Amino acid sequence: MSAGRPTIESLPAEPLARLLAVMAWLRDRRHGCPWDIEQTFRTIAPYTIEEAYEVADAIARDDLPALKEELGDLLLQVVYHAQMAREVGAFDFADVAAAIADKMVDRHPHVFGDAKVATAEAQTVSWEARKAAERTAKRDDARPAGALDGIALALPALLRAEKIQKRAARVGFDWKETAPVIDKIEEELAELRAELSKGTIAQDRLVDELGDVLFAIANLARHLKVDPEAALRATNDKFERRFRHIERRLAETGRTPGDATLEEMEALWQEAKIGV
Repeated sequence: MSAGRPTIESLPAEPLARLLAVMAWLRDRRHGCPWDIEQTFRTIAPYTIEEAYEVADAIARDDLPALKEELGDLLLQVVYHAQMAREVGAFDFADVAAAIADKMVDRHPHVFGDAKVATAEAQTVSWEARKAAERTAKRDDARPAGALDGIALALPALLRAEKIQKRAARVGFDWKETAPVIDKIEEELAELRAELSKGTIAQDRLVDELGDVLFAIANLARHLKVDPEAALRATNDKFERRFRHIERRLAETGRTPGDATLEEMEALWQEAKIGV
């Protein structure tokens, strides 16, 4: 940035400009932080994902002070990537902000233009149509974009399954009713049972069959308009509360789950179900 060492007084007062300056100094090859200087897009990516989950966690807990803090941490990730891109001459934070502003204007012609969109559902259809056109425009060849193009590989598998199914459904590859989806789950479970019944179990076959079961369950969640990630998080929390009840009750007798029988723990589990 400059030949001199940074000082607090030298930082801009305006919050966003201050944040950009802080990140630039952290990455400064002469005066910056050794850890920050060593980072790359790949090494920072896991932190970006983690911060997004922490934002979601603060929202789930209705903790607005925590949400403010977590949004700041997530914003830092955007600034971090933008600073690294700026250093190699690819783009900077202003380019990122301008691009997303332009995209929002383009995808909302009913707000920034004369188009008419009556409902949120109609807006979703319009949004997806514009995204499909954008994917086609980005292709290197003349072929139209496929329905599943652009779904990030790094998404959590359950979330990616839901997105894949939604894209397929938009072009008509979907059941109209819920009953066939449940039948599919039962079919996949039967195939898993058949694999388990064999004398020699091939691990790759088990992985394949269990994956089919999970994919079918994600499809059921979509048909029921239930967020599968949220549903599983809630069940995780419920299991944790009930298991902690087992630990507390055993601790009253000076024991741990490792000291108890499965039957004892099952009895305490049923007890926990009543009040936890």
